[in-house]
Amino acid sequence: MPRFEPHPQRRPALVAGASSGIGAATAVELAAHGFPVALGARRVEKCEGIVEQIRAGGGEAIALPLDVTDPDSVKGFVHRATEQLGEIEVLVAGAGDTYFGRLHEIDTEAFESQIQIHLIGANRLATAVLPGMVEHRRGDLIFVGSDVALRQRPHMGAYGAAKAGLIAMVTNLQMELEGTGVRASIVHPGPTKTGMGWSLPAELIGPALEDWAKWGQARHDYFLRASDLARAITFVAETPRGGFVVSMEVQPEAPLSNAPKERQQLKYPEES
Repeated sequence: MPRFEPHPQRRPALVAGASSGIGAATAVELAAHGFPVALGARRVEKCEGIVEQIRAGGGEAIALPLDVTDPDSVKGFVHRATEQLGEIEVLVAGAGDTYFGRLHEIDTEAFESQIQIHLIGANRLATAVLPGMVEHRRGDLIFVGSDVALRQRPHMGAYGAAKAGLIAMVTNLQMELEGTGVRASIVHPGPTKTGMGWSLPAELIGPALEDWAKWGQARHDYFLRASDLARAITFVAETPRGGFVVSMEVQPEAPLSNAPKERQQLKYPEES
């Protein structure tokens, strides 16, 4: 006799930060695996386009506005998603952007904004879905962390501090949720080719890249694709009852050292 009841066939999922990048790719991947998905972001019109794509492929998805820095927005997002899709089984908390700047050169307001988005915003999402998950004795909280929380990177001190705090929060959740049937996991992306951070001016990005190389944090210039992380997150969500992924780090594979030079220059393949 199994120790746990298997996952139900229908597992509604919330994806925060689903308008682009890892969040968008994760929503598409989850829907392809049969999860009904609620896509949430401030740019809800971007989510609506992704919803059309998912539905065209036979998946089930809805788009809803979400600002993780606004408590009422988070509560409304979870409430409307639950009304339309059913009790939430999976949360993917990955909303946010990053800000480049040395800690002694950015102001406290910029620092605080990163904490608000990446740590407090993730907490708001978790506390909004946890009562229902604990009541039903199952559910998956999947947080998108960062390798910057594991190995700090110059010019990303505010972002790294927020993500390091996220690790502490997830670790505590894992302890405190033990025996409830609710699982908490964190997935750490390495350098990923998305729009996050790259809209900043060159005078912020240029010095950061120079310092990363100096500290050995840019050994090669290949990046992950958002779809690589989407597969990892979906793997965590689909892990059968009885075990769970505590922490996962995904890094880009380096170009082959003996590959033809013209092939090594194809650094950023189009996202699938």
